[in-house]
Amino acid sequence: MVIKLKHELIFNSYKTLDGRGANVHITGNGCLTLQYVSHIIIHNIHVHHCKPSGNTNIASSPTHVGWRGRSDGDGISIFGAQKIWIDHCSLSYCTDGLIDAIMGSTGITISNSYFSHHNEVMLLGHDDRYLPDSGMQVTIAFNHFGEGLVQRMPRCRHGYIHIVNNDFTAWEMYAIGGSANPTINSQGNRYTAPADPNAKEVTKRVSTDEREWTDWNWRTDGDIMVNGAYFVPSGAGLSYQYAKASSVEPKSVGLIAQLTMNAGVFGDPSREETGSISYPGFSGSGSSSGTTNAGRSGSGDGGDFSGMVFRGGTSAAAPPSTTPPTASMSLSIVIILFSYIITNYGALLPLP
Repeated sequence: MVIKLKHELIFNSYKTLDGRGANVHITGNGCLTLQYVSHIIIHNIHVHHCKPSGNTNIASSPTHVGWRGRSDGDGISIFGAQKIWIDHCSLSYCTDGLIDAIMGSTGITISNSYFSHHNEVMLLGHDDRYLPDSGMQVTIAFNHFGEGLVQRMPRCRHGYIHIVNNDFTAWEMYAIGGSANPTINSQGNRYTAPADPNAKEVTKRVSTDEREWTDWNWRTDGDIMVNGAYFVPSGAGLSYQYAKASSVEPKSVGLIAQLTMNAGVFGDPSREETGSISYPGFSGSGSSSGTTNAGRSGSGDGGDFSGMVFRGGTSAAAPPSTTPPTASMSLSIVIILFSYIITNYGALLPLP
């Protein structure tokens, strides 16, 4: 199933978007917006080829339609939201970020997902001068940062970021960047540097003098560096300083292949064999090979404010399930349990 949006799909609080069993692709204009909401789960969804939209009336709830300015073209935009879980998603080929979390967003977990074919992958924090982001807490766990990525995995401003048991296949500029003194706790990750001898460093302090960032708390703990990769730590390195950037107990980096082998949407073509993901209606380079719905200013769509276009066809058919019924039932129980936990107690990270 391909859902091609004319404009942003705006979430309300206490919502779960679960794509298991349907091979759901969300693409088009605006894509997913989580603004001033809480308790959201997005699970098992392809998000790709997202473009800017707006300057028109868009539904923000079943009973409200209002004017929206122009969006950036993020895959998933998190704006002033909290208690968010993004799990087993595959994201690529968006105009701006694949996931951006800004304006005081917190309590966010991004797990078991696959990122590919993008420049600025993930932004955490609105602006160096925006102090409400100082309380941001984000967990990035068990993800695979795959082919065709350049930078920002993530790029952090302020806040407390736990990067744990991820597989970074390669990058063109850097993997983890930051400014405005974020606390970054990197544990049990595998960092594989590109061939470029000038791009071996995992870390980047963005537009900041070394005399300023030398006291920032950035640490590497139990990570493995491959192909000449190196992580530049800073700060005192005392464990209590990372309390707000510690969410789950890291597993041994020796298990990283097993921990991330199922990252992304369940039932994707084997990346070990193909090295990429195919998208219905798009060529391998990311360009559209079908009809498009360009964003229009004004509301001249006859009141179609939700702006969703569904396309079927054999190319979008769900692949045969390879998950045993008992495993599927167990996964369902885990998701229901997790939904209950974040509804009552917050996301994986302990909130202040």
